[in-house]
Amino acid sequence: MIKMLPFCFILAGLSAACAQPASTDESHDLAIMGGRVIDPESGLDAVLNVGIRDGRIVEITSDMIHGDQMIDASGHVVAPGFIDLHAHGQSVLAGRVQALDGVTTALELESGVYPVADFYNTAEAEGRPINYGASVNWLRARSAELTGYEPLSFRDSFSPDPDAPDWRYTPASPAQTRQVLERVETGLEEGGLGIGVLLGYVPGSGRMEYYSLHEVAAAHDVPTFTHARYLSNIEPDSSLEGFQEMVAVSAATGADMHISHLNSISIRDIGEIRPMIEGAQANGVNISVEAYPYGAGSTAIGTALFEGETWQARLGDIEKSDFTLDGVPLSDAEFDRLQAEEPNTDIVVHFIDPDNNAEDAAILAQSILFPGGAIASDGGGWSQHGDPVGDNVWPLPADAESHPRSAGTFSRFLRIYVRESQSLSLGDALAKVSLIPAQILEDAVPQMALKGRLQEGADADIVIFDFAMVSDRSTYAEPARTSVGFEYVIVGGQVLVSGGELDTAVLPGRPVRRIEQPD
Repeated sequence: MIKMLPFCFILAGLSAACAQPASTDESHDLAIMGGRVIDPESGLDAVLNVGIRDGRIVEITSDMIHGDQMIDASGHVVAPGFIDLHAHGQSVLAGRVQALDGVTTALELESGVYPVADFYNTAEAEGRPINYGASVNWLRARSAELTGYEPLSFRDSFSPDPDAPDWRYTPASPAQTRQVLERVETGLEEGGLGIGVLLGYVPGSGRMEYYSLHEVAAAHDVPTFTHARYLSNIEPDSSLEGFQEMVAVSAATGADMHISHLNSISIRDIGEIRPMIEGAQANGVNISVEAYPYGAGSTAIGTALFEGETWQARLGDIEKSDFTLDGVPLSDAEFDRLQAEEPNTDIVVHFIDPDNNAEDAAILAQSILFPGGAIASDGGGWSQHGDPVGDNVWPLPADAESHPRSAGTFSRFLRIYVRESQSLSLGDALAKVSLIPAQILEDAVPQMALKGRLQEGADADIVIFDFAMVSDRSTYAEPARTSVGFEYVIVGGQVLVSGGELDTAVLPGRPVRRIEQPD
């Protein structure tokens, strides 16, 4: 008989009792039979049966087991549910779309939310199909302090007084910095999973403020999730300098630094940036990275990234026609109009073309295959004719709009880098989408030590998929095409996707929330 050892963890000086394996004579809530069970942490890869009770994995065995629900997983992979560290689409609909891509936990960490308590209260009241959580949004805390505009909720559109100073390019005074940091600390006390730092959207903020923010992070033992200050392959103010700033601040303060979307921020300079990060890691700087398997990003057309006389040259001589809206390239005139009149319009920015250019594919692969790096979507919500698609709408309307990464990131990664190019083993790839994201957070958020593993005692967040069939279908022209191949998605022991079909009657998602530890 093959058995896994009980899963135990010890964090923050507190020990949790090991879950005791159940007797094979005892019925489970759910039994998964005869699948290829893969656990990225232990290296387990064998045909076994998995028993689930009360939302936890309680038995992994070659013995016959029984459950109130039985799933025949023969010919399929049984793996930990995928964890997305960079999920902007914090809604019921966005979670349903991501569940069909194998995601069981979607966290809003790069941007974060503000106010934090409002986010968790709202999500709990509405319900979520997959697990959810967020960091504290430093940008929103900062803008509130500098402009006087207090958001009414975490979803409140940012509308500062037009006569207020441009907070994106205004360094905070020492007094303002103290107030901003107090707001951030309040968000951490409300359960924020770390600090989201959209530095690239506030490039004129002071270096001292950024440094002080990381002193706060270190004091609270939480990571920061940073969008680098610059987006440019031309010095001065290049992407390389932005990465140098992140490395230096992490090394000096001791704060855990997570670098968001390594691929899109480095643009074409990954050959210089990757060895710098690896060198810092080798010298003990606690830096982690993520990337998504696309050559295009998405953001509002009016952001600071696309301002100044030289911004196109800085982005590799990008043309305005390299920006698309609803899958259609923008003309110069339409680009200028939207930037002036509708600056909050989300557009897709095509930096490189990995699908049609081998050199660009190699550039992207350096980020995707970064040793120890996570895969994260940077996905968002869904709109239709300019308005958000309602959470009660299902299936996803065929003309709904978003970046394709909102629907297909994880299946695309498995398809391209494991099945087609065989750049990674399946076990190593599963670590990038489950175990590694959990490990990035678990020192600050002990709850994450129970995720990203397929072990006895771990949370029963599980995906069951046909490796030969799993694939993304979402494209820039038709983004609202959900992934295929994920036959079952189980969240907290509850079946959310069965036979490839999503059950809209259940909302099993639970909050991932940090609890302040006493000194």
